[in-house]
Amino acid sequence: MKKLLIFGAIIIVLFGALAWITSYTQKQKAEGNPFGKEELHPATIDLLDDPNYQNIILPDELREALNNKETMTVYFYSSTCEFCKKTTPIVVPLAKEMGIDLKQFNLLEFEEGWDEYHIEATPTIVRFKNGKEVARIEGYYEEDVFRKWFEQTK
Repeated sequence: MKKLLIFGAIIIVLFGALAWITSYTQKQKAEGNPFGKEELHPATIDLLDDPNYQNIILPDELREALNNKETMTVYFYSSTCEFCKKTTPIVVPLAKEMGIDLKQFNLLEFEEGWDEYHIEATPTIVRFKNGKEVARIEGYYEEDVFRKWFEQTK
């Protein structure tokens, strides 16, 4: 019985140490991130070094830009969205090629964006002119569909 208790205690200590190491590692990876948060979802941490996810816009920045009646295109995505993972490698290079500054809003990290911008699904790209929404496209499509949409809303 005594051996069983010792073995159980060792297992508990090992699991505790593993949990602490995992948490510490994630905090280290999240340090200095563009989201301005101390803790990030692991899926977001995985995207921090991805060149297709470097044009992040924060909620306050987006609100301020729209209040100032700016014109911009915003890509609303979630780090865990499979369709976003297929869409991003299409739309980010395409936007660069077409001279569009495609801002990226992470709905996994900033959930208030779902309601604030009436997002029903990801991925969603919204075109704002003078601070007001004028067009949106939702879902995954082939490059030619996004190209036409960007041309029509430019």
